[in-house]
Amino acid sequence: MKNLDLDKADARKRAFALRKAAHEVDTGRSASFLSSLLAGYRGVPLAGYMPIRSEIDPRPAMEEAAAHGVVGVPVIQGEAQPLLFAKWEPDSPLVDGPFGAKIPENPIFFEPEILIVPLVAYDLKGGRLGYGGGFYDRTLERLRAKRATLAIGFAYSAQELDALPLETTDQALDMMVTEKGVHTFDELKSLSERE
Repeated sequence: MKNLDLDKADARKRAFALRKAAHEVDTGRSASFLSSLLAGYRGVPLAGYMPIRSEIDPRPAMEEAAAHGVVGVPVIQGEAQPLLFAKWEPDSPLVDGPFGAKIPENPIFFEPEILIVPLVAYDLKGGRLGYGGGFYDRTLERLRAKRATLAIGFAYSAQELDALPLETTDQALDMMVTEKGVHTFDELKSLSERE
């Protein structure tokens, strides 16, 4: 399927439908590949997210990682601002944050070196289409200006589109994890070049 001519609104609409269908048949074991990947980064500060709507759920992998180091969740500060990250533990009290995502009741902020990034759609070049607020793009730009920061996309494989309508401000993912496995984009690029 070719999506080169879609604008962002059309791409999001299509991807939301694909994600919803994948979510309806999710067996709840989708985080196993994410857990395996994160096991290689024990103790590195990381941030996941609290799933909303039909997002794939990273919490089982976050719970495992929390036994070995700091894990956090994003906190939206305001429009056109980068995200902050509050420390999270599996049983910590949560309250409603912006857009319906839960956040810690008493946030203690830190800077992660690994971000598990939710998304609406992705492509095999490391492109990510989010909700349109630019929060993760601003955040990754800020964090990457300070230190190497690994961006791991987490989504259903059904959310893969052939191409996305991306802009120069869109930050690339380093890896993609789905219910089918873990992929680095260098690996995927080399595979596509051989075909």
